[in-house]
Amino acid sequence: MGRFGVMPVVFLTAMLVSGLVSGGAWAQSAPAKSPTDQPAATAEEDKDPLESLNRFTFQLNTVLRKMVIDPVVDVYQAVTPDPLEKAISNITANLTEPVTAASSLLQGDTENAGIATKRFLINTTAGLGGTNDVAADEMGLERRKEDLGQAAGAGGMSPGPYLVLPILGPSSTRDALGDVAVSIAVPPAGLANTADNATAYSDNQDDLNAMTRGALDPYIVEREAYLQRRQTQVSNDAQTPLEEIPEFEETK
Repeated sequence: MGRFGVMPVVFLTAMLVSGLVSGGAWAQSAPAKSPTDQPAATAEEDKDPLESLNRFTFQLNTVLRKMVIDPVVDVYQAVTPDPLEKAISNITANLTEPVTAASSLLQGDTENAGIATKRFLINTTAGLGGTNDVAADEMGLERRKEDLGQAAGAGGMSPGPYLVLPILGPSSTRDALGDVAVSIAVPPAGLANTADNATAYSDNQDDLNAMTRGALDPYIVEREAYLQRRQTQVSNDAQTPLEEIPEFEETK
């Protein structure tokens, strides 16, 4: 799912991630397992050693989503004409193209770096400031978003522990540090990514909520959906993710 917030949240996240990486002091130790359980338990702990903290943050985010975020999104959708919604989504997507170009270059993917550069130039000019996706609609230059986390993953860096961020939602230590690095180094790029994730959540709100509705353990469903979808993004694997993971279409 999408992550969104404002710059203060980004810097709060930076401090949170820094604390977790330096020791994970808030994570509680797992209860002892029997010898027969140990292989599965070890794999689970390796993937999610911060589960206690993550579950607390997940519950906090769930309350915030129900009481604040979803009502705000509902009002936004109700009062904003569809063409304007699409234009806003196009603008935020267009502003992330420079980061996509740079991240693609770091992976040696000159083709996608060139496409992202062309998309940014074309949509900024012919697309009237990015309000129209002329590059895709008229030239067939489809968007494939990349970020520093994907670049690091493609270079062989482990995602590290799964991490649920306040308000921003599912991530990993690698991806969170990548987002924070971009936000600190180039604040406008960080804001653009935040805005893009916010509009993506708005566009896919119902599907995202349906993914965990009625699940015995919504936390596990969200975690596995994020990790598997993220892996397909890092590997640029065109195969369809597992059925329980919704594949959201990019809005234009």
